[in-house]
Amino acid sequence: DGKIYDAYVIYPKTHNNEASFVEYFVYQIMPDILENKCGYKLCIYGRDIYPGEDTASAVEKRIKKSRRLIILLTHQLINCKEYAYDQHLALYNALIQNDVKVILLEMEAIGNYEKLQESLRFIIKQQGTVKWKEQHTVHPQSSNSKFWKQVRYHMPPRLKST
Repeated sequence: DGKIYDAYVIYPKTHNNEASFVEYFVYQIMPDILENKCGYKLCIYGRDIYPGEDTASAVEKRIKKSRRLIILLTHQLINCKEYAYDQHLALYNALIQNDVKVILLEMEAIGNYEKLQESLRFIIKQQGTVKWKEQHTVHPQSSNSKFWKQVRYHMPPRLKST
């Protein structure tokens, strides 16, 4: 299908030096489970986009080369007034071009979804979210937890190597 990545990961980037659990999740837990244990290939901003690359075109290329979009929903993402370029582009590809499927990971209890942009509310109405529960933090590396099973259900099927 010409795709290189199984999923492009969109998450709220912190603009201070304080490392957040979400960044730990994106850079440590997700690659460990989805790449190392399940064999998927993720594209993570900050890890797979190289210094010196034009960010906007790099993001666009990577999204187009991904089979899924994984968006981590957090209060930081919702309350951010300026939506990230990758989020705009990703939702455009998913909804307008019907190019890629979206997996929404609800990383903290969001409550009602009124503050979310309309496109995210539409996706939630269509397919819901996969909710991260606090008890997952005890054994986040267990790929057999209900959370990871739900994530894998939404991921593209693994291609069998011949």
